[in-house]
Amino acid sequence: MTSETPAAKHRSGLDRTRQIAPQIVEYLRERILALDLAPGTALSRVELQKQFGLSQTPVRDALMRLEEEGLVTVYPQYATLVSKIDINLARQTHLMRRAVEQEAVFNLAEKANRGQIADRLRVANTKLKALASKEHAEFLAADRAFHFIIFEEAGLEHIWPIIRRHSGHIDRLRRLNLVNVGTKRVVDTHDMIIEGIEKGAPVEAAQAMKTHLSGTLSMIDDIAARYPDYIELG
Repeated sequence: MTSETPAAKHRSGLDRTRQIAPQIVEYLRERILALDLAPGTALSRVELQKQFGLSQTPVRDALMRLEEEGLVTVYPQYATLVSKIDINLARQTHLMRRAVEQEAVFNLAEKANRGQIADRLRVANTKLKALASKEHAEFLAADRAFHFIIFEEAGLEHIWPIIRRHSGHIDRLRRLNLVNVGTKRVVDTHDMIIEGIEKGAPVEAAQAMKTHLSGTLSMIDDIAARYPDYIELG
């Protein structure tokens, strides 16, 4: 072990043995999704460079990546702001996720090893239940882990990063709506999905997934009324 190993992890949390820009993207993305960085918040390149002890290039690259994901808006020579939640983009992502995930659980319910798949999902949902009273950011991260298992078991793990890159607007809506509907609905609809898979009922599993994913969009008007400064109705 060299003396460099303990220092490889910078005080900011960056792992200097890995590419830097993707780590900044992940750090800022998680803070944006958790609404720690609310829509309209200004992100200073200079301050980010100081925070991470970096040159301009990796910070600029990270912000460009977040702009591609629709999470920030860059105004040249002016500022970079956290984007408002675009309802139109949220709807499009919702349709994409519903198409993929309903098909995924339909197929999982027809698999010979569906019992093992259900067991794995049940373990993940049990962990989710344990986080029900914790910070919503932790709960939603565990919810994403549950959904990743579905993608993985369905052989769709390479689609997952694509889904994630386009989910920033719908994920922030879900974060806002969680305050209203609570965590129990998420856990309960997961249980419905698991039950459909376990007993080999593909239509039931797919319908449960539709119910699970559609809850937030059905509350858009209410969310927009409660958080008008966060929403771009388009």
